[in-house]
Amino acid sequence: MGEAQHLYLVCYDIRNQKRWRKAYKLIQGYGERIQYSIFRCPLTQRTREKLRWELEQVLVKEDNLLFIRLSHQCVAGIPAYNRPNTWLCLDEPYKIV
Repeated sequence: MGEAQHLYLVCYDIRNQKRWRKAYKLIQGYGERIQYSIFRCPLTQRTREKLRWELEQVLVKEDNLLFIRLSHQCVAGIPAYNRPNTWLCLDEPYKIV
């Protein structure tokens, strides 16, 4: 059985353009961009820690980084109070019945 995967919002505020570009390219490999500095990433605990470690190699003390884990209930409620097509559902690769 595989590790549990959760959706995370990965948010950052990076004050240097060069570091911002590096972080942006890195996070693109893990999820999709929702807004300029906010990504939606389906991560296991292992991939979350790997991403956080890789980002810490790029960022400096003055930069900010925030991971927010979304519960399944939160994700299900997002379309109810937002504009249509703001949060498109990610296809699950498989479903255990």
